[in-house]
Amino acid sequence: MTKYHFVGIKGTGMSALAQIMQGLHHEVQGSDYEKRFFTQKALEDKHIKILPFTKDNIASDEVVIAGNAFPDQHEEIAKAREIGIPVYRYYDFLGDLAKKYTSIAVTGTHGKTSTTGLLSYVFEKFAPVSYLIGDGTGSGNENSKYFIWESCEYKRHFLHSEPDYCIITNIEFDHSDYYKDLDDVVSAFQELALKVKKAIFACGDNEKLQMIQSNVPIIYYGFNEENDFQARNVDFQSDDSGTSFDVYIRNDFYGHFKIRGYGNHNVLNALAVISFCNYMNVPIQLVTERLASFHGVKRRFSETVLSDTDQVMIDDYAHHPTEIRVTIEAAREKYQDRKIVAVFQPHTYSRTMTFMDEFSEALGTADEVYLCDIFGSAREKSGKLSIHDLQDRIPGSHILHNSNIEDLKQYGHSVLLFMGAGDIQKYQSEYMRILNL
Repeated sequence: MTKYHFVGIKGTGMSALAQIMQGLHHEVQGSDYEKRFFTQKALEDKHIKILPFTKDNIASDEVVIAGNAFPDQHEEIAKAREIGIPVYRYYDFLGDLAKKYTSIAVTGTHGKTSTTGLLSYVFEKFAPVSYLIGDGTGSGNENSKYFIWESCEYKRHFLHSEPDYCIITNIEFDHSDYYKDLDDVVSAFQELALKVKKAIFACGDNEKLQMIQSNVPIIYYGFNEENDFQARNVDFQSDDSGTSFDVYIRNDFYGHFKIRGYGNHNVLNALAVISFCNYMNVPIQLVTERLASFHGVKRRFSETVLSDTDQVMIDDYAHHPTEIRVTIEAAREKYQDRKIVAVFQPHTYSRTMTFMDEFSEALGTADEVYLCDIFGSAREKSGKLSIHDLQDRIPGSHILHNSNIEDLKQYGHSVLLFMGAGDIQKYQSEYMRILNL
């Protein structure tokens, strides 16, 4: 048994990895800022110790895993190097861990977390598996033969692994604080594709993914007829029972499936899982049953009914214009008779600057728009713009602070759609406090 200390244990990936290592019977602890984060509950439920940052946390019998947001000069990382104990960056440790299993990396600009969660949920009923989901969920199984993990493209971190299989959901421009343009993003995914050892499962509806070259088979899925796995007859049911669709494999009927989620993006996530499971000979009945019973991952269209105001509050991680657009569409498909009130907190100044027009267009598809101050993140503490620059591009939009959050009560029988990758939960918590919930 090894003792692991996680620097930045509340990070979504770090929290999940800590849970995996505990599940594999190692001693685990970690440190982070004292501010509460949504990943914290899972750590607390598993009695994983969370400490405030101090170099005194570092001892000679530990292995240190450092979160990506923390520089080498961080007091705990510096202390670990000073006394000569092993220090691994999160992405390096993850790459090494994956080598011990038949590994499945799930990546793409959007949909990584939902697809990883869905695949893990389905596949764990077929074979022993350990998995890491980017919503802070991790599971370590000592009998695992397979390892499924969410693999992030930021700063090309996913190139620190060589997966056996890889699902790529889509390629779009994002992370403008690092990538120069869309071609730069494509080049990173292309480099990853050449590292995959056995097969790639890619959304063929995405033009950039069709250009990817590989030394292994590429199985395409999507809505277009040219795909190996195609979804047809999609039916978004308005009785809150989800979405049904048929799947064809090279124009031959394969099966009828149902999922609880709404929106074409959720159908594509399910198709990715169906195509991989078919390739791995997972029985179709098992896949069908598990898809139909999956409730989703944390902070992805997570719903709360507010009976006092006849509102539905949805919490979603959407922080890119494409994600905002499809999340609003999904809300409209599910709640066809309700007004959609979008509450959005931009994540990072560089992303807000890069996609200013796209954000305004996507948010403009909601009935009402409220904007919260930009969340700077550990990468960027400040920028040259403010939330008012985005507000100026969205006619009729409002700025939301905790001081005026009671204004949301006026939207009875509506959907309050809280979106963002920062700390937008504080606005939800304040609203629920006002409602005495």
